[in-house]
Amino acid sequence: MTERSILRRIRGIDTSDGAGVKLKRVIGQPGLDMLDPFLLLDEFRSDQAGDYIAGFPEHPHRGFETVTYMLAGHMKHHDNHGNSGDLVPGSVQWMTAGRGILHSEMPEQEDGLMWGFQLWVNLPSKDKMIAPRYQDIGPERIPVVHPADGVEVKVIAGEFDGVTGPVSEVITQPIYLDIAVQPGASVTIPLPDGHAGFAYVFDGVDAEVGGQPLARSELAVLSRNGGLRIAGRDTVARVLLVAGHPLNESVARYGPFVMNTPEQIHEAITDFRAGKF
Repeated sequence: MTERSILRRIRGIDTSDGAGVKLKRVIGQPGLDMLDPFLLLDEFRSDQAGDYIAGFPEHPHRGFETVTYMLAGHMKHHDNHGNSGDLVPGSVQWMTAGRGILHSEMPEQEDGLMWGFQLWVNLPSKDKMIAPRYQDIGPERIPVVHPADGVEVKVIAGEFDGVTGPVSEVITQPIYLDIAVQPGASVTIPLPDGHAGFAYVFDGVDAEVGGQPLARSELAVLSRNGGLRIAGRDTVARVLLVAGHPLNESVARYGPFVMNTPEQIHEAITDFRAGKF
């Protein structure tokens, strides 16, 4: 199997979003504006309530999908299409905004650690105005496999080691894996040729990714063909591995709206103000 390598390394920048939630923006910043089809990757992690307690009050989206993966803490989701759900540790929520949705994600705790990711995945032009859809996936639904000694993989989306993740019917055919590797252990993850992908070390000191050390809080943009080898180094490490089919389309974005042309952005703003979401 051809093996992927690291093309670029990116570190997140400190910022805030929602009603002042402090986070680290890894994709969607000057150093990496996007990685088609991925528009944004945020990691939020704090045990200081003031960093997250105001949450993400109701706000709109159109033209893409939001993916929230919780590692620690508890938030509540609600949207104007009648969906609600609990973001508990280990849960995933994959929301397809499509033609328009209003939603909120608010803390259900007043202290303790809040830790997780939000990923934005673009939709192709032909599907930007589809009906909104919401997938609420509890931790008990996410399969866990052990492909080698000292390796544990949570399969959130896509297929690996004979199991399929619970996220379904996503147009960009994503792979979304949470990989834990012990020191000295290794695994090679097959990925579809042509898929754009990244690896992000989010726990431990570092890991070996594509034959090179990758430090905690560092994202690797991967080459496009073959599988990816991940190995443990001196400490247990956890790596987020995400890949998807590039859309190769023009992107116009304004805050919570992602379309193909500026005219479509203006239309989204007009529709939102008119209460059409």
